[in-house]
Amino acid sequence: MNKKLKLKIHESLSAVIPITLIVLALGMTVVPMELSTLMLFLAGAALLILGMGFFTLGADMAMMPIGEQVGTQLTRSKRLWLIVAACFVIGMIITVAEPDLQVLARQTPAVPDRVLIFTVAAGVGFFLVVSFLRILFGWNLSWLLIGFYIVVFALAAFVPDAFLAVAFDSGGVTTGPITVPFIMALGLGLTAVRGDKNAESDSFGLVALCSIGPILSVLILGMIYNPEGAGYTPLSIPDIASTRELWLEFGHALPDYAKEVLLALAPILAFFVVFQVFFLKLRRKALVKILVGMLYTLVGLTLFLTGVNVGFMPAGNYIGKQLAELPYNWVLVPLGMLIGYYIVKAEPAVLVLNKQVEEITGGAISQKVMMAGLSIGMSVSLGLSMVRVLTGVSLLWFLVPGYALALGLSFLVPKIFTAIAFDSGGVASGPMTATFLLPFAMGACEAVGGNILTDAFGIVAMVAMTPLITIQIIGLVYQFKTRRAPAAAEVHAVQDEEIIEFGVSAGEDAT
Repeated sequence: MNKKLKLKIHESLSAVIPITLIVLALGMTVVPMELSTLMLFLAGAALLILGMGFFTLGADMAMMPIGEQVGTQLTRSKRLWLIVAACFVIGMIITVAEPDLQVLARQTPAVPDRVLIFTVAAGVGFFLVVSFLRILFGWNLSWLLIGFYIVVFALAAFVPDAFLAVAFDSGGVTTGPITVPFIMALGLGLTAVRGDKNAESDSFGLVALCSIGPILSVLILGMIYNPEGAGYTPLSIPDIASTRELWLEFGHALPDYAKEVLLALAPILAFFVVFQVFFLKLRRKALVKILVGMLYTLVGLTLFLTGVNVGFMPAGNYIGKQLAELPYNWVLVPLGMLIGYYIVKAEPAVLVLNKQVEEITGGAISQKVMMAGLSIGMSVSLGLSMVRVLTGVSLLWFLVPGYALALGLSFLVPKIFTAIAFDSGGVASGPMTATFLLPFAMGACEAVGGNILTDAFGIVAMVAMTPLITIQIIGLVYQFKTRRAPAAAEVHAVQDEEIIEFGVSAGEDAT
């Protein structure tokens, strides 16, 4: 086996094992699982591990280089109209290709899937243009975020409650395993030719702004479509009686997801081919590496999506429903926090973000620190989401103060932490959230008799919000330590000087 692939699979194994053990522990104690659900989950976990390994290697070999090369070439062209048009088209293409969005669209009633998908794609395309203009003209990210979120929450007042959660969830699921590596690499390419002191921090923030586009566009869509009366169809768990039936369940789904991923990657590959012919003109060796990377990405995402949709989605729904039916269903809150802490480690795009943050900051912000911040943020968001499921409290009671705090912190921390934090919010809410945590919340909400559209939906939005705060708090700690270090060094220098002077005077007295 390829050494790099083996390493990636080992990394994904360490990421998936904790959440697998938690589910197994729950299945053997408070929520005994049917054998068919358990078999589906374990097989899904195996596919998840292999899929993440292939995907992350493919992202390193293909998605990141393509995005970086395209970004660099666009900046060098110095044709503003070409850059704007290309950014809009890129945003549309990668959004339509995003598997997470397909999952959300299928679970959202009252709005046709294609209408929702292309509405979200238009929002991402527009905000990718805004992101490039920010980099080009040096616009302040904090003020842009404040301005756009004021518009978001102003529009939210005119949208039906049943559509509000869907709108905020769409901002989270859009930035998934295909979108994040490409957009982040595009940011690197766009800033690579600048070389000024702000280039490093400006390479982040694209995901943050692109997450706003879907929220705004879907809020506008919510004024047109009325989701009232839309029905929720409970998730059915197939009855598996043998290993043959288990194989058939995954075998029937695998070609469908392979086709879905192939159709998703095809526009990206076609766009790259056009750029290669007219602008890039990369050598054969580099082209072969990118094509092999695309193949790894195809295989990885196919295995990953098959695993989470067929194996993890039924398990999440079942566990949520069983926990909510317990006499002490308040246990949903602490168990949700525990699941949230570990499940973020299994998000493929999180690994990509953490690695890039460590590389660009020269290790000042390590992967370990990033993962700790994301895990704590995910844990808090799951706890609050379970409170919403049990009580029916409006999503806005959490989002408005949460975003107000996050935007306020953006003026107190270094710029790069703000950009990384808002990027992290989009990255944390990936396919694991859409295919395990959302069904988990739906199952719990169904059991307590809540409103699925208003109480279960919104969990993605919560997951996307809390990292904005936790990562910036890390930034505050970092800033405090860096300011304290010179002062401490100065104190030590004075102390050393005093010790030397004392030693000299003591020697003179002795003579």
